[in-house]
Order: sequence, then C-alpha cells, then structure tokens
Amino acid sequence: MQQTETTAAQASKPRQPYVLEGLRLSVAPMMDWTDTHCRVFHRILAPGARLYTEMVHANAVIHGDRQRLLGFDASEHPLALQLGGSDPALLAQAARIAADWGYDEVNLNCGCPSDRVQAGRFGACLMREPELVGECVAAMVAAVDIPVTVKCRLGVDQDNDYAAFAGFVDRQVQAGAAMVVVHARNAWLQGLSPKENREVPPLRYDWAYRLKAERPALPVVLNGGLATVEAAQAQLAHVDGVMLGRAAYHDPYVLHLLEAAQTGAPLRSREELLQQMRPYVESQLQAGLALKHITRHLLGLYHGQPGGRGFRKVLSEGAHLPGADWALVEQAVQVTRDQAARAA
Repeated sequence: MQQTETTAAQASKPRQPYVLEGLRLSVAPMMDWTDTHCRVFHRILAPGARLYTEMVHANAVIHGDRQRLLGFDASEHPLALQLGGSDPALLAQAARIAADWGYDEVNLNCGCPSDRVQAGRFGACLMREPELVGECVAAMVAAVDIPVTVKCRLGVDQDNDYAAFAGFVDRQVQAGAAMVVVHARNAWLQGLSPKENREVPPLRYDWAYRLKAERPALPVVLNGGLATVEAAQAQLAHVDGVMLGRAAYHDPYVLHLLEAAQTGAPLRSREELLQQMRPYVESQLQAGLALKHITRHLLGLYHGQPGGRGFRKVLSEGAHLPGADWALVEQAVQVTRDQAARAA
C-alpha cells in the first residue's frame, strides 16, 4: 500500500463527525495478537465491529518498516491505528502517516502498564500528565481529518479520585478527542505484570457509567472484563459501546454472537465463517507467508465446543510444517466433526 505526503487540500478538509454506530462493538488493541491476519478473521466474524491495531510507537511509524507495521487488508475497515508516545510533534507526524495510509481513526494509548512503556514515558503513566496528553491530542487533531481518540485507565496505582479521572478525560475532549475508551480498572505500575494488570485491579464500571451520564454528548466505550454476550450487552444501557479484548481472541465466535445480538443478523456456523477465510489464506500463502502466522489466530474458534481440542491440535502441530496449506484447515475441521459426532 502506498503512502503519500499530506497535501494542503487534505489538510483543509472539514473533519467528519464521529460515527457512533460503529462504536457498539470493537476489538481491543492487543500486542502480538491483533495483527492484520487476526483482524481479517475478526472482520469476517463481526462485519460491523471497529478493529484496532496493536500499539505502535510514533517513532516506529515514522522511521520503521511501514508496510510491516501499518499494512492492512481493505476488508478491515473501519480500522483504527493505536499509537504510543508522548511527544506532540512526533505523534502528529505519525497521525498524518496513518491518515495517508487510509486508517479511519488514530487512538492514543494511555493505559498500557508495562515497564518498557513506563521507561519511554507513554502508556498508563500518562494518566498523571493530563496537560501533556492534551498537547499530544491537540497536535494530532490539528494534523489530520480523521478522529483522534484516547484509551485510558481509571487511574494509576492507588489513585481513587473520580474527579481526577474525569478531569483527565475532559482535558482530552477539550483538546479535540472524539471519543474515549475506558479500561475500567486502575493500572499498577509497580508490582504487577501487564497480564496481572488486566486481571487483578478491581473493575469499576460505575465510573464509566457516571462519566457518560454527566457528559451525554461524549462517546464512551467500555473495556475490561467483558467475556460473554450477556455481560457485554448489559453495558449498552450505560455507555455507547463495548470493547472486547482477550475474550475476543480466545473465544472469537463471541464476536459473531455479539454482532448478531446487536444487529439482528442471522447466525452463521463456525465452519461457514471459517470458509470465508480461505481466499485470504490462499492469497497470503501464494505471497510466501507461512500458514502458522494466520492459523494461530484461529485456534479459539471452537472454544468450548465438542471437537475444539482436536481442531487446535491439528493446526498447532501442522501449520509450521513446510508446505502446510488450506488442506490442513480442512483436516482440522474434519477432525472436529468426527470428535463432535463421537461425543454426541
């Protein structure tokens, strides 16, 4: 995909209003997981969901291999690039590149708690620097005509001040943020791993509910601990949308169930949805990609279903072998059918 410098004509375009309909369901940015192959699969499962890339640091966007970092399939729209960083000028430059590449949204990460992120002064530690984040958001908003959004936590470590959280959000909205995604738990910067940060700090959905109630015009998306259709749907009485993370990856069919619940679209079988991946998989194999890079994202499709273990086993053991192709996926499906029939 080619990228071009932002032209004066592009820069003068009026900014488009944010489309609320696309916020009801989204998939969280997840490092090492939500690459382009994963997103193509998720798009098949949930045609209307908003998809997010893995977090990419602004410096990497500017100086790195853009095709590897930013490349995506046309089917992935609506698609947002999540950026990391805390330098307004660099973030503005990275946002312009994202817009030129065709992304529909740029999202600033203010929630990742890893040591590497803290050392680089970005991610969750930015929750304590609302003015700096506001400068970053304002610089990005001035640079592009696509929505600039923010994903944040409730606070850092032992922060327990709703007013401080709401003030952080207000500062970003004042700077031009079009929407906020609230991961409804604190980030612990000392003593917890990134994995533990997704599980240990208690969830407080009520803060996101209150934020939306007090700011009805602000689009608010809720993230954190949402693993079932029922749990996710219940939140839509309080916020504009839900964002699923690990549940969408480990049990991806839940995305299809949620989209059907929200839109009334007919449910399709796992096998039928998987068959839709075939043209993409075969095109990637023809381009030289190893099958394992795609099938690792498919392993959870039969999660909790009879035969699901067989499906995972066939793909896990065979996808890395030379010459592995779509026939292996068909083999995995057949093993799943056979195991399910024996279980019945």
